[in-house]
Parts: sequence; structure tokens; C-alpha cells
Amino acid sequence: MVDLDQETFCCSICLDLLKDPVTIPCGHSYCMKCIQGFWDEEEKIHSCPQCRKTFIPRPVLVKSTMLAALVENLKKTGLQAAPADLCYAGPEDVVCDVCTGRKLKAIKSCLICLASYCEKHLQPHLDAAAFKKHKLVEPSKNLQENICSRHDEVMKMFCRTDQKCICYLCSVDEHRGHDTVSAAAERTERQRELEESQQQIQQRIQDREKEVKLLQQEVEAINHSADQTVEDSEKIFTEMIHLIQKRSCDVKQQIRSQQQTEVSRVKDLQEELEQEITELKRRNAELKQLSLTEDHNYFVRKWYGCLKNSDSFLPVHSIQLQHFNKGQSAVPQCRNKFQELLDEEFKEICQTVTHVDIFLFQEPKARADFLQYSQQITLDPNTANSYLFLSEENRKATCIWSPILFIIK
Repeated sequence: MVDLDQETFCCSICLDLLKDPVTIPCGHSYCMKCIQGFWDEEEKIHSCPQCRKTFIPRPVLVKSTMLAALVENLKKTGLQAAPADLCYAGPEDVVCDVCTGRKLKAIKSCLICLASYCEKHLQPHLDAAAFKKHKLVEPSKNLQENICSRHDEVMKMFCRTDQKCICYLCSVDEHRGHDTVSAAAERTERQRELEESQQQIQQRIQDREKEVKLLQQEVEAINHSADQTVEDSEKIFTEMIHLIQKRSCDVKQQIRSQQQTEVSRVKDLQEELEQEITELKRRNAELKQLSLTEDHNYFVRKWYGCLKNSDSFLPVHSIQLQHFNKGQSAVPQCRNKFQELLDEEFKEICQTVTHVDIFLFQEPKARADFLQYSQQITLDPNTANSYLFLSEENRKATCIWSPILFIIK
């Protein structure tokens, strides 16, 4: 017994086993409903979906009883109804223009036929000599956009003056005297610009990722500084527990509150940068997909659309931190002067932990920018050199040493 392939008895239109098989004059066989539906969509000239041979007038279809009987016998011997691995088209897929009923996913589009084909219906383009010069590209839903609405011709040229795709008749008509080139030449030129844009975007992604990492370190540093300040403050306040317990709780609460504010501010900036990275990656993916398309007109249209939608990105400058160090130095002073300066020093503690010195965007440059962080310095007379004279409430030091005094001594 001859071992026959399952595809031998499948209709090339529905890709299922033949139902009411008919054989047309060129010798190919189809389901009667499939070939009738295919011819109904054609206007005057009727052709074979496989070999493209035309028939005038439309052939009269008669069921092939012998082929139908053979298919029925083979079903009884174990031939299955239909292949299980057919790639049916989904909502986002390009469908085959030849398939009837449930359409299969197209694997190629023809820029000459302006149609898309599944693997089965693409075969004539691969086998027949008449289709050898046809340009096959990846499946596209935009084939009809390649036709000039005015002249009903394929648009193979590009007008740089008006920045639009045109056909040859347009170039000698309303676009006469304009700067026109072939769509392929324009694509080659813009491809270089696309690659440069990709490099810039990739560099921006790297820069933003570094900044996000730096901001994450900021969050950790703020948390660590705040935690350390709270811990040190609690150790000091426990020594003054009977007199300062309430103040200790107040300082702790204020530090935590400011910690939350600063962390929230840094995280907001981090989130903005992450969103920008996501957008850059999305745009990079679009440009990468665009660089792979073989449809020159589609490429040029999308490229100029990308130029109009391009955005600028602001740089994030370096970040400097001082965190809660001022609070750490103020707490011991409060402990030493607790009895006499409790109220005054407590206010200073609250002020120092409130103003956390974090420059997220710009470093101070002008004198006024620096003065907002200035502090009054008080010198300790107990540790001052004997040749220094302190004045102005121990804020000014004057040298009183001279060679004559040194010799006398």
C-alpha cells in the first residue's frame, strides 16, 4: 500500500481535509465551498490560488466522487482531520489574504501584489518564475499605504521638500522641481541618523541607570545616618532620663519625620528616572524594530513621526550629603549644658535635624547660596593657645605673640 502524506488530501485554501472535493481545469483540487468563496471575491478573472492560472469564463464545478471516496476511506484508516499545529492569525497578527474561513498568520508580504501570504499560499511566489522579481518582506498591515491615492501607483519615491512618499507621476506633476529621491535612498540616509539616535538613547539609559543607583545609595545613606543619629541621641538622653526624657522623644520623632520626608523626596526622583529609562527603552525598541523593516516607505513615515515626538531630557547633577551630622554634634552639647541651657539648646537640636543638607540637583555656587548653610563658631578658651586672645564672645582670636616677649621669657 502506498504511504500518502496527509497534505496530499488537504485543501490549500482552508488547509483542512477536502470536503466535497472538486478539481479545476489546471488540475488542483479544493473544497467546493472554499474555491467558490475564493472566486466570489474576484471580480472578473478567476484564477487558481496555487498556480495563478486564469480561467475565462468561470469554470463549472463538479464534485469529484472518486477523490471524495478516497478521502473517506483514508479517514477510516486513521488519517486525522486537520494538522494540529496550524498558525492561525491572532488579533495582532497579519492575516493571509488568500485564506478563507479562519485565516492563517501571514509569513511574508509582497510589495508588488500588495498582499500577504501564509506559508502554504506563499509557495507560488517561491516556485513560479513569474513571481521571481516580486519583493517579499516581513508581514505588514500597511501595504495599502504604499499606493498613491491620486495616481493609484506604488509610491517608490520620497519628496524631501514636503517630507512625504510619492509615486513617479507625482514627481513630474505637483512635486516637479522638489528635492526628490528614491525611498530606498532616503531610508539609507535616515538609517544612519537612526543609528546615531540609538547610540544616544543607549548612552542616556546608561547615565540614568547610574543615577538611579546613586539615588538608591542616597536612600540607604539617609536611612543609615538617621538611624545612627537616633541611636546616639537615645544613648545620651538615657543619661539624663529624669530631666530630658520628653525632649528625647521629641527629637526622635522629628528626626524620623524628616527622614521620611527626605527619603520620599529622593524616591520620587528615583521613580521619575526609572520611568524615563522605561520610556527610553521603549523608544529604543521601536527604533530597533523600525531599523529591521524592509518596507522603505513605512520606515520613512515612521522615522519622521519619531522625530516629531522626540523629547529632551534634563541631566541630574551630582549629589552631596551631610545628613544628620549636625544633630549628632548638638545632642552632646545639650547633655553638658542641660541644667542651664535646656530650653535654648533643645531649639538648636530641632533646627539642625530639620535642615538636612542634601543637594539633589545643584551645588551652591554664589556667595548667597553658601551663606544659607553658615553657622556661628564659638571657640573654647580652655583649649586656646596662650598666645591667642579671644574676644567678641569667644568668636574672634587675635595673636599676641611677639619676638621681644619671647626673648624676655
